[in-house]
Amino acid sequence: MVLQNKLGITSQIELAKMEEKISKQKARQLFDTGDIQQVVAGTWAGLSFIHAYLFADIYGFAGQIREVNLAKGNFRFAPMMYLQQSLQHIETMPQHNFADIIEKYVEMNIAHPFREGNGRAMRIWLDLILKNEIQQVIDWNLVDKADYLSAMERSVVKDTEIKVLLKAALTRQINDRALFMQGIDVSYYYEGYSAYKTEDV
Repeated sequence: MVLQNKLGITSQIELAKMEEKISKQKARQLFDTGDIQQVVAGTWAGLSFIHAYLFADIYGFAGQIREVNLAKGNFRFAPMMYLQQSLQHIETMPQHNFADIIEKYVEMNIAHPFREGNGRAMRIWLDLILKNEIQQVIDWNLVDKADYLSAMERSVVKDTEIKVLLKAALTRQINDRALFMQGIDVSYYYEGYSAYKTEDV
């Protein structure tokens, strides 16, 4: 089933291509205009802002809490009826050090608040918390796709693996534009989107 979209596209392949192109343009704009500085790190409002910024030209639900239950494989994300409560809890979670921040990120992934585009918005959100709290970000070029997806899948039960994986990729290049753009490309690659480079769209 093709998600209802503002572009009037009825082909899943065409929608995926346009979604990647437009939202990567918006990710670049988010950094280059300085709009990213409006995000309050670690808040639901901040994540909602990022998601809306990336996807508002494509989906009517951009930045809004999903109204359907979601599952990936055998795992069910937070039920819709408890989602608001989950987000309120996550917002109050500490974010003073690396371990706290990753625990908060894992909980937000379990919540999976949007209908589509969760991972891509959340990885920007994660880097902003890290930048704000510990003056580091993740060099996503150093994080293997299979390792990341496997660690995130297991993080629901135990988050040690994802902490080790991401800690090894930390860098102090917190304002590096090229690193940010490459990070967007890697983030999209995790989700199966690799037709365009963020620098070129």
